[in-house]
Amino acid sequence: MFSSLNIRIGFFLARRQVRRSSPWTTVLIIFVMFFTFLNLVVVSGILVGLIQGAIVAVRSHYTSDVIVSSLNNKTYIENSPEILNIIKSLPEVEAVSARYLEGGTLEANYKTRTSYKEKPNIAAASVTGIDPIAEDKVTNLSKFIVEGEYLTPLDYDQVLIGSYLTAKYLPIDSPGFTTLRDVAPGTKIRVKVHGVEREVTIKGIIKAKVDEVSMRVFMIDSELRSLIGRNDYNVDEISIKLKPGTDPATVRDILKRNGVDRVAKVQTYVDAQPKFIKDMVDTFALLGNMLSSIGLVVASITIFIVIFINAITRRKFIGILKGIGINERAIEISYILQSFFYAFCGSVIGVLVLYVFLQPAIAAHPIDFPFSDGILVAPVSGTVLRIALLMATTIIAGFIPARLIVRKNTLDSILGRN
Repeated sequence: MFSSLNIRIGFFLARRQVRRSSPWTTVLIIFVMFFTFLNLVVVSGILVGLIQGAIVAVRSHYTSDVIVSSLNNKTYIENSPEILNIIKSLPEVEAVSARYLEGGTLEANYKTRTSYKEKPNIAAASVTGIDPIAEDKVTNLSKFIVEGEYLTPLDYDQVLIGSYLTAKYLPIDSPGFTTLRDVAPGTKIRVKVHGVEREVTIKGIIKAKVDEVSMRVFMIDSELRSLIGRNDYNVDEISIKLKPGTDPATVRDILKRNGVDRVAKVQTYVDAQPKFIKDMVDTFALLGNMLSSIGLVVASITIFIVIFINAITRRKFIGILKGIGINERAIEISYILQSFFYAFCGSVIGVLVLYVFLQPAIAAHPIDFPFSDGILVAPVSGTVLRIALLMATTIIAGFIPARLIVRKNTLDSILGRN
């Protein structure tokens, strides 16, 4: 049984064994544990962070903290001016952007096209009317300008075009999806909304890893409002940026209590996430855990081999310990504590590297995936669970070989007989 005496003797034997073992061997085993820890945490963290990066981008550059949108059976948000007044009166709100949205088409070669047989240079797009200053305060839209300049409130007949609408940034050729060819800042295009056409000039091109941004055309809100003949100031979307530390659910519930949910959908950025995004987070987490488990098995085998070889080479010594009255449990505890020591040291180094270097570095310089800026997701609760898993697995891997050797007949162990 694991009595206090056996534990004290086991601790003494384990400390003596670690001190007398080769420093290089000890360092090597600790580094195996360290890399196993990183494999457990970082692999799944990167895979989940790939999707989490996309979620963060949508929150930061499209929905913000709370988004109010039109009901499924309505084409716009009714009583928008009153709703905006309610939103702006809330002390938790930092900035608000109201948007007009209409489906439309863009055409780029209407002046040079000489025959109806020639394929038109067109693309379907969501035409979005914004207040450029308010939008930039909420979503930092101006930072995504890769060519040209951002809009100003006086830029009538000028637009920003999403990069996914241009062949230069999205070179695909599909019958169901077309992009504009040979367009750049300064190019004139024709926008058609509700049967009304207007010639506008591309002022800038926006490239963001958010479809709702890169698939849209942005113009001044008053200009789009005149195109669609909407004089009641009812908008289609309202993105709300909250002050730091504010729970989005709190503002959502306040708006619902004020009756906003009767004429519009009121959602936090989490509520607005499609179900497939949440499913992808779970799937990538499962995939990361499956890959990490391979490293855990490798670490367990490593510890097993190290302890087994150590016990085999010290078989005579173990027999002598048993011969002078040292309890088998104390000897087993000594090897368990050795395993614990290796796993503990590797985990401590891993935690320091993870939270002091890796996570801040990746947060400052996200991994550039095609559809998101990947981050490293490593919540403390999940890390603690993985450390416990590594510890438990390592202790078991250390106990089994020790038990196999200790169970040998004492006299056989002393004499080296099989």
